[in-house]
Formats: sequence, structure tokens, C-alpha cells
Amino acid sequence: MLEESEIPSLRERLLTINSISHDTSVLNKTLNGDMLQMIEYVPDSFADLIIIDPPYNLSKDFNGLKFNSRNESSYEEYLDSWFPSVCRKLKPDGSLYICCDWKCTSSIQRAVEKELHVLNRITWQREKGRGAKSNWKNSMEDIWFAVKNPDSYYFDVEAVKQKRRVLAPYKVNGAPKDWKEEEKGNFRMTCPSNFWDDISVPFWSMPENTDHPTQKPEKLYAKLILASCPKGGTVFDPFLGSGTSSVTAKKLGRNYCGIELNEEYCLWAEKRLEIAETDKEIQGYHDGVFWERNTKLAT
Repeated sequence: MLEESEIPSLRERLLTINSISHDTSVLNKTLNGDMLQMIEYVPDSFADLIIIDPPYNLSKDFNGLKFNSRNESSYEEYLDSWFPSVCRKLKPDGSLYICCDWKCTSSIQRAVEKELHVLNRITWQREKGRGAKSNWKNSMEDIWFAVKNPDSYYFDVEAVKQKRRVLAPYKVNGAPKDWKEEEKGNFRMTCPSNFWDDISVPFWSMPENTDHPTQKPEKLYAKLILASCPKGGTVFDPFLGSGTSSVTAKKLGRNYCGIELNEEYCLWAEKRLEIAETDKEIQGYHDGVFWERNTKLAT
């Protein structure tokens, strides 16, 4: 993904423990270092939206940095070691989304409820995945949605409505009811639910794909950002990985900040941010509309 000649200039853009101070602006920056150290340089009440994709309670190798699964209580101690610090970076009217799988979702819920008000749990279908011979194939993940103040937070439902094809068009007095007849078919705009079956996990032929083992799709994060961060607002991600939250925020006209321990992942993020200067495309999101999986290609 990276040419050797690109690395020096991309590395210069990173903020490290040796190049950052409390006077350094972290807006639209990638912080390369240990999260517990680097988060101290992120101001409190900094972010309109925080997106977190932490290590799940699984043994996983992140480019040589290994996270080992542990018992439930130990995993919850791990969450408690950093989650309160992250919540302090959220604005009083801000929102937070945290990703997880079936194995750690209850632990994540308990950690979030100690600090914030949980409003919902999104479940999204991850159609890509290995089959299982002695169990059900794991093809779903959760995202917990929480806010600081349940009486005052930003949520733009119009920005995240989905365009669905109408297969059995219903009319009243000969006129379409809740749908429109278009040149390429009959469609209706629907309010988003907390079950998402229109997400494609990045695969090798998609421009956003990297070698990160748990990369989230830009379309997935686009929904979170458009719903819960105003234009010109700020998205913060304390486990940036290969940069999906920052890149998607930039494409959608939001500010960003991310922390990532692995330098190579940070460089991937910076390369993707560089590409996003001119390429604003988000797979599955066209002309301000979220399309059902594969629908846009079929029209």
C-alpha cells in the first residue's frame, strides 16, 4: 500500500510523544503512540462524536502488537482503564459509538453505562466471514450508541435515510403512497433502524481496503458521522487503526483526530487522508443517499 519513498513525508505529519505538547493542536491530526499517554494531549470536551473500535475480547495480532483474550472480569478491568478518560473528551451534547461482537457486547454495555446514557444498540450484518462447521457463522456485530445528555444531543435522521427499491408499489387514489416513481425504478426513503444489512466489509478490489485485520467500512462510519456530528464538527477515534474514521470524517466535511499505537497503521491512515483530498467517494453512499447493498449497481 505504501511506497518506500512516501514514508518520510507521511511520517512527518504524525504527532508522537516526542513532538507533541499541551500547546499542540490535535485537530485534523493522527497521534502515533500509546493511547493512555496521547489522550492527555486531547482537550476535554473536544469532540462532537467519538467512534471507538477497541480490541474485542479475542486473541488478535495487530501487525506484531498482540492482544490476548482474557476472562470477562479482566476484560472489563481493561475497559475501565481507559474508557472514562475517553468520555472526558466528549462535548456535553456529544455522542459516542463503540463497536463490539457478541462475545464482548455485554462487557461493553456495562462499561458504557457507568459513564454515559445508552440510547440504542445497532446490529450490523458483516456478510464477509469464515464459515463454521460446528457453530453458526459469525456474521453480525454490535455498536452501542450513547450520549452524555439524553435531553440534548445532535441527531440528523434525514441525513441517514436509506433509499430502498419498492417491489410492491402501493397507491391511494392512483397516486404513489410513500414512494416515488423514477426513471430507474420505484423507490422510497426509509428511516434508519438499528439493524443494518446494507454494509459491505472492505475487500481487495475496494479502494478503501487495507491489510488491517479488523478494518471497518467507510459506509458504516459515514452513517454514524452524518447522524451524530454536525458539518464542521469533530470526530475523535482513540483506536484509529488504518484511519477509517478520520478519512470518512474528512470526506464528509468534518474535522478529525485519531490515536493509534502502530506506526505503519498511522502511515496508512495518512496515505488515505491524502487520497481523500481529491477522492470523496464512499462505497454505497451516492448523491447524498445510502443505497441498499448492490442496489445502485443494478439501477
